[in-house]
Amino acid sequence: MTRKKAKSNKKWAMYPSLHDEVSLLLEEDDLHLDFCKIDDAETCIREYDTNIMGRFICHNDKCGSNGWSSNMVAITIRMYPNDRYNARVYYQRCKGCNRLSKPLLNNTYAERIAYRIKKWYGIQLETPYYSEQSNGPHQSSLCEGCKDGHCSELKKTFV
Repeated sequence: MTRKKAKSNKKWAMYPSLHDEVSLLLEEDDLHLDFCKIDDAETCIREYDTNIMGRFICHNDKCGSNGWSSNMVAITIRMYPNDRYNARVYYQRCKGCNRLSKPLLNNTYAERIAYRIKKWYGIQLETPYYSEQSNGPHQSSLCEGCKDGHCSELKKTFV
């Protein structure tokens, strides 16, 4: 009897493996934080929703999608007591088959997190330029950040 692989209900991930990249950027301003592996909205002392860029690959062999890039990958950055932080990175769904996909991230992850942490620590920074270019409109029905109420694009529509 073969067993079916259990489906994960997870709609976001954290990337502790990218902490070293964030740390290097923080060290420029003599900040030293640890990555908090436990994501708990109740114990965080600050929270900020923003977006980064990433690439998604549909892993459904029956789907014809070659994957997609997104300039609107929703993330929630959280600060915790004792100089700890983490970031929840939300998945998106494939437009072709509706299957969840975890993003492959680029350097915008570390840059965006380091920028926010520096701002929280009162460091004066110029607002970086982030391209507004997109290959299409943000599709909230495919964005898990929107569904969880943590997508910065969703918040623009209610301002």
